[in-house]
Parts: sequence; structure tokens; C-alpha cells
Amino acid sequence: MKIRIKFRKNGVMKFIGHLDIMRFFQKAIRRSGIDICYSEGFSPHQIMSFAAPLGVGVTSDGEYLDIEVHTSDSSKEAAAKLNEVMAEGMEITGYVRLDDQAKTAMASVSAADYEIWFKQGYEIPACIRDLTNLQKQLQEFFVNPQQVPVTKKTKKSEKVLDLKTLVYDFHILQPEERFGMHPAFYLNVSTGSTDNLKPELVLEAFFEFMGLEFNPYAVQIHRKDVYFTDADGKHLPLLAAGTEIL
Repeated sequence: MKIRIKFRKNGVMKFIGHLDIMRFFQKAIRRSGIDICYSEGFSPHQIMSFAAPLGVGVTSDGEYLDIEVHTSDSSKEAAAKLNEVMAEGMEITGYVRLDDQAKTAMASVSAADYEIWFKQGYEIPACIRDLTNLQKQLQEFFVNPQQVPVTKKTKKSEKVLDLKTLVYDFHILQPEERFGMHPAFYLNVSTGSTDNLKPELVLEAFFEFMGLEFNPYAVQIHRKDVYFTDADGKHLPLLAAGTEIL
């Protein structure tokens, strides 16, 4: 039986890398008594896979892992058992059954959305504090042009991407308390094995357009959810691919 689990990652847990998150869940699943399946061979391991792992320092309300189990309690009971062994900053928010033919979470991912704001203690340029000016700058940078080329650099190569085809939504969020009463950014971008776009690259290009230097350490990136594309071309949360166990 295939199971998809959705969880939040906040607080100090944002500093834990992906490999340690994987080990954390392996221990949590054992402690919770989930009847998970193991691989065969000389070194059996729990059958699990994660969708689009986060970078260190990024918080999220929409993280996913898939597991295979022999038997399962109801979704409500299984999520409760897992939450009993979660560390502070981790919370299970969804537990659904998948069809046997369903793609894994990693193979299903097509998009993810983010909120990005400035951390306390970092200087915020005046043109970013000015909401009206910021919206005008975004209009000129992203909305009006037919193409927005940027260069994606890796250790081995460089690749020119068009943000107009890879960014599905980019707008300014109104100032509110959790953003330090300053404007923030919303991004919905292509994610997955084929076209994976990091929100940092988009912001860096936008800052360069405004004549500003982008400091990735000055902003907090928060992933809202991860999506797959259904037969009608709509983006749906990965949890929507399954059904609750009653």
C-alpha cells in the first residue's frame, strides 16, 4: 500500500539538511509503529522517497514523502502517532493512500510556491520598502516583457532560461506583521527534475534589474506547497493525488 505524508518544517528544523531529515523520519516511523515495508537484499532499508527536498534554512508548510506499508491505521490515527514522535518544528499535516500505479512524489512534482521576506536585522533598500514603486518595478521587469532571460549557472555549465515560461506567478505581498510590516514576494515556479527553478534565482534577477545587490542571507524563504499537474493542466497539491483512509 502506497502512502503519501505531508509535513511542515519550521523553527530550528530549517537548519537540518535533507539526509538528516531522511534519517529523522526513518527513526520516527519506527518509533510510531507504522507498518512500513523494507527493501530486500543484504542491507534492507525503509521504502520512502521525498519530493523536491528543501535547501538548508528554508521553512515550509508543504513537504512530502511517500512510503510503502503492509497495513495502515486510518489517516487521522496514523498522523497522530507520527506527531507524537515529531521533534519541535516538525508536524504531520496529511496522510493519504495512493493508487498502486501512482507516480512517486518526486516524479510527480511540477511546481512549488513560496513567500519571501526580509529577516529582522537586515537593511531593506528604500525602493523595496516603497510598495507602489516595487509593484511598478515588477511590472516593468516581469509582467510587460514577452521574455525575461536569465542565466542559470552550475559548477559545470551555464544555461539561459526564460522566466516567462518557468514562473507561473510573481507578485508583491502587502506588508503585514509576519513580514516585519514590509512588502514581501510571492513566487510560483517550475519545480522538478526537468525544469527546476529556485526562487533565489528569480529574486536575484529582479534585484539586478532594480540596480540592487541580492543578499540571499537577508531573506527568509518559506515554501507554501508543492504541486503536480493533472490531466486538465491544473496545478494541484501533491496530497490531492491520494484519498484519506477512514
